[in-house]
Amino acid sequence: MNYRIVEDVNELKLDDIVRLLRTTYWAEKRSVEKIEKSVKNSKCYGLYLDDVESLVGFARVITDYATNYYLCDVIIDSEHRHKGLGKALVSHIVLSDELQGLRGILITKDAQKLYSQFGFEVVNDRVMFKNV
Repeated sequence: MNYRIVEDVNELKLDDIVRLLRTTYWAEKRSVEKIEKSVKNSKCYGLYLDDVESLVGFARVITDYATNYYLCDVIIDSEHRHKGLGKALVSHIVLSDELQGLRGILITKDAQKLYSQFGFEVVNDRVMFKNV
């Protein structure tokens, strides 16, 4: 399966991001305006498959690029899950040069197993940290 990860927000369609986020328990009721503002004020990552025209994966990072980053809104389209795409997307993000040496923070209800593969450790039932 060939995929590409896009980091240029200008290559991402807001409608595709909204469609994916509407399928999540954490952002299903987030307004389009809030989603648009969050995208404009974050480092965004989109995942595309060569044989699929629309966005199949998305994630955002909020950071000061000096001390911490917050990984959020990680989502893979339900039709494309369990193929390693979430792992590929998270790997791309946490191994990026710009995030090296920063502490990672995220909140998840059900994906601790995925994030622990990348050095994130559970602090309580939902919060995870990746120390420098």
